[in-house]
Parts: sequence; structure tokens; C-alpha cells
Amino acid sequence: MLDNLAAIFAAYDDEFLHFERIPDPPSQRADLCAFLLLDTLVPAAADIVWSAEHHEISLDVSPVELARVALEEDILYLVRCGVRYDSGTDSLCMFV
Repeated sequence: MLDNLAAIFAAYDDEFLHFERIPDPPSQRADLCAFLLLDTLVPAAADIVWSAEHHEISLDVSPVELARVALEEDILYLVRCGVRYDSGTDSLCMFV
């Protein structure tokens, strides 16, 4: 279990949106790769996009549940796909 999800996301700031560093991604679309990994780690029946405002989407993935199952490598993968952790709302989000 990852103890401090926010800190792990922050530790990989320099990897943000470096999708080209992901070996053999299942898609050439970074957002789709993030969605596929999140669905594998924290499966749910609902849509993965929870809300959208201006230039950002919030993801309907519980950070608590993600921290229970994710490895640090999974967080790096998500950061490279453009996923961010918003500590103000305690949620995952992406720019569109």
C-alpha cells in the first residue's frame, strides 16, 4: 500500500506527460492508457470521467483505493500519461 499518494505523484513531476518513456503502451493515446490502467487497478461499473471544467477532467477513481493496490511504477505510468493528484480536492485529474 502506498502511504502518501500525493508525495509519490509529486516525486515524479519531472516525468509528467513523458508518454514516450512508456515501453510498449497498449495504445498510442496517453489518456486511454491511463484509463486502461486505472480500470485494471480500481475497476468500477461507472464512467471514469467524473466531471469536466474548462480544460481539466476529474476522474472517478478513489485515491484511497488506488493507494491500496498501486505500485510506485503504476503511479509513474499514470504521471507519464498525464494524470495528476489534486490534493485540494483529493482526486485524480487530467488536462484535456
